[in-house]
Amino acid sequence: MSTVGGPNRQSRELAQLVGHTFADPDLLTAALTHPSAGEKPVRQSYERLEFLGDRVLGLSIAELLLERFPKENEGDLSKRLVSLVRAETLANVAERLNLVTHLEVGASALGETGRARISMLSDACEALIGALFLDGGLDPARAFVRRHWAEIVEAGATVLPLDPKTALQEWLQGRGQPLPTYAVLGREGPAHAPEFTIEVAAGDGRSAQAVGASKRAAEQAAAEVLLNRLEASDE
Repeated sequence: MSTVGGPNRQSRELAQLVGHTFADPDLLTAALTHPSAGEKPVRQSYERLEFLGDRVLGLSIAELLLERFPKENEGDLSKRLVSLVRAETLANVAERLNLVTHLEVGASALGETGRARISMLSDACEALIGALFLDGGLDPARAFVRRHWAEIVEAGATVLPLDPKTALQEWLQGRGQPLPTYAVLGREGPAHAPEFTIEVAAGDGRSAQAVGASKRAAEQAAAEVLLNRLEASDE
């Protein structure tokens, strides 16, 4: 993880990697300047690019899934989409691109591991997709997504993934336990960017908490954390 050396250097090193030469290198600089780098003019741009990239990714993946699975219904396509746009998938793509070496981050983020690292890499990947969209339109952003998600889509083509809430429910039911319960522990942030804290609890009292930009996102994240714990303890 290192501090990048300026937009021109970034553009040269990443042009081949992302398949696009930026007409506006400042967009690339913003996409690769993590909020932990401090109060810089591009900080807000990073977060806005991340917001945009999330939507562009969802659209590009939805289009890809419609082409790849022409006979699947909306519900099954939605399950695939959830799996393909989750933070872990984005972080894996960022790892393969070695994106972390191009990120400008603050000392507080150096050496991040676990969920914090996954979140950082996922956010950076979304910001990069948003920058591609703003600089060149949908075509370069779509091309980037197709190039780096095609193999992931094919790897899961024969298995329909379960979203974390469904997977947790089935895990518990398979062991004769009641359905999990979800509770909102808190809501923070402005109306346009809320953060919900959700707790999910199994019938035996084991629980987990997670934060998300919506109740649904927080529930899915909490379900995933709890399921991982339950599976680990069951081994």
